[in-house]
Amino acid sequence: MTLAAAAPQGFLSPTGVEIAFLLVGLATLGAALITVTTRQLVHAALWLVVTLGGLAVEYLLLTAEFIAWVQVLIYVGSVVVLLLFGLMLTKAPIGRSPDADSGNRWVALPVAVAAAAALVWVVVDAFRATWIDLDGPVQGSTKVSGEILFRHWVLPFEALSVLLLAALVGAIVLSRKDPEAPQTPAAPAAPAANRAADSTAREEKS
Repeated sequence: MTLAAAAPQGFLSPTGVEIAFLLVGLATLGAALITVTTRQLVHAALWLVVTLGGLAVEYLLLTAEFIAWVQVLIYVGSVVVLLLFGLMLTKAPIGRSPDADSGNRWVALPVAVAAAAALVWVVVDAFRATWIDLDGPVQGSTKVSGEILFRHWVLPFEALSVLLLAALVGAIVLSRKDPEAPQTPAAPAAPAANRAADSTAREEKS
């Protein structure tokens, strides 16, 4: 056994899984940026598929197979399909939309960066003193995910269910078409000859 083989893996010697995790993360981040910056709604929905698929691959690399398949089945298979149906039902423009070019884009950019930085800081700080029990159940499995979800996160889970229900009801209301109002037939216009005769008669009287 050589000295290089016996040396433990350090922070500056990443493994193949860590390199793949970083590359997939960069690709997912790029797809997410294109999703929120493109001016074509259909392209945004398709790039959202790439973003959610990249997140599923990240879950697979973290050995959370159940969460990865839930990501694919629910978000990629349902949410994006509902989004595309919503675009078709509301007759959204397929090409470039001038409404997508908002003047608040440069104001929203620092807000988004600050929100992302705050989220990263909260997640890192929350797991600073958290240790994984290697002898216990595999993290990300159905048993661990179910216990964490329904034991510690019941209230946020139910709140999210109500939010999704409200979004579904709103989509149904927006997709309904108003009954067409009865159209009254317009009065036929007088012939040009009659109008000319009337104007001539008025001039003679005056």
